Order: sequence, then C-alpha cells, then structure tokens
Amino acid sequence: METTRFGQSELRCSRLAYGCMRIAGDGSAADRNKGKTAVRAAIENGYTLFDHADVYGAGACEEVFGELLAESPGLRDGLIIQSKCGIRLDDIHRYDFSASWVIESAENALRRLGIEQLDVLLLHRPDYLMSIEETAAAFDELHSAGKVAEFGVSNFLPSTLTALQSASSRRLQANQVEINLHNIDALHNGVLDQCQAELITPQAWCPIAGIAYEAWGNTFTPEQAARVRKEARRQAGEYGVDDWQIALAWLLRHPAGISPIVGSTTPARIAAATRALDVEYSREDWYRLLEARNGAPVP
Repeated sequence: METTRFGQSELRCSRLAYGCMRIAGDGSAADRNKGKTAVRAAIENGYTLFDHADVYGAGACEEVFGELLAESPGLRDGLIIQSKCGIRLDDIHRYDFSASWVIESAENALRRLGIEQLDVLLLHRPDYLMSIEETAAAFDELHSAGKVAEFGVSNFLPSTLTALQSASSRRLQANQVEINLHNIDALHNGVLDQCQAELITPQAWCPIAGIAYEAWGNTFTPEQAARVRKEARRQAGEYGVDDWQIALAWLLRHPAGISPIVGSTTPARIAAATRALDVEYSREDWYRLLEARNGAPVP
C-alpha cells in the first residue's frame, strides 16, 4: 500500500482510507462480526487510516472497532484512527461546533473506541453558528489534554476552512468532501486548489459513486450514466482493471493527493481497491472520462 503524509503533520498513513460507516451493520452479532472481519482485511491489505464518525451507527461503529482493538491489542500500533463530530440528531437535526459539544464528542469517541487519543478529529459538516474562536479553543483544550493529536474538517468550502484556521493555533490537516465522477464540485469550488496550495489532505467520500452505484442526490440521466460507464469500462479494459477501480484511479491522478475512502465490508473488494494505486493513469484518459461525464469536451 502506498503511504502519504497526512497534511503537514508528522503522521503518515495509507493513501486509501478505510471508512467504518457500515461495520456495525444492523447491530446484530453476525453483522458486527462481519464488520470486524472487514477491518481485519483492510489492515492485512495495508490500510492504516480508519475513518469514523459519532453518527455512524449512532456510535455503534466506533464500539465495534473498539471491541476489535480490545480483542487484539497490538492492532492499535500503526493505525491512524480518525473520527468526526458536529452532527446532532437529538431534539432537532442540527450542527454543533460549540466547545462543550466538540469536547464531549471527542471524549465519547475515545470511550467507545477504548483508546486514549484520537489521531485525528474532523468537524463533520459546517455549523452555521460556529464561533471560530470557541471552536479553536476546544481544539486547544483537546490537544493540551492529549486527547486529540491532529484536526481537520469535512464538507467545508475554502472560505469556511480559512475562517476557522485564522482563529486556530492547531493546523487543519484534512478536508473530507464528496468527490466522484458524479460530484465534481471540488474541481470548481476551490477545495482541491486550497488543499494543494496549503498541503491539506483532501479525503474523498463515496469515491466510486456514479460508477459502482448511484450517487447521493443523483442527477445523472440514464443516458449520462451509461456514457460514463461505457468510457470507464473501455478504460478498464485498457488498464486491465474493473471500471470502479478506474474511478479510484481518476481521483488518485489529481495532484492535490486525494485520499479515497473505501467503505466496502467485502474483504475481496477491500483488497481489490488497492489495485487502483498501480494504474499508471494518463492525463488523456483523465480528460476522456471527464468528457464522458460532461457530455462535451472542456471549453
């Protein structure tokens, strides 16, 4: 597995991240064991960055991961454990970056995971009522207490990230956003430009949407979806891989250093995703796939 520096931190992690959103399944013992098997498969295939959030399975995904660590204590060494907070689903669905909630969320994640320190904490979705000074103070408190090593954001536009960074003594090391052949907003809204210029790691959630499955909020017409899949399959034949691996290679080709988050719970699929790292993907094919996606050449 190829490794990369995490932002400008001292951490190094696998280029592909493993997303733990589904590892608790329906909460049954069988599904929880399936999730543990998936995590072990990811570790065996070189994944070292594991992505969580407090809302994944209402905390159950972190608990499953914590159980696995307790069963095999040596697994913790060498893993980069990342979690996200800020989405509240209690009395009303809302976002909350208040210092008290950020600190409480991090402490709850540590308890569920059974670890003493999160390697990374991300703010999950922008809180419209965020006080940058208050949120930055929460980061300082968590870092000083040894509870969180590094910080970042998720689903932030560059202006919001810049505003928070202006108040924070802790460098923001990552921005996790949706990037795939359906959703290419990050190519246009400055997210990838900022990541490249400021050495922030861009993480891509749902990286193979539009190829392996329908994207969230799908806007592709049947004709558009067929056109994209046809070109991806043509390229897959040229490179000797599957079309969804081409979708990963398309992201990996970007010079901002995108880190796709693989969320499958099928061990063979988890292993197969690493083949995208070996694709020597050309500029020409990158633009051919973009053209197929857009239905026209770039201007």
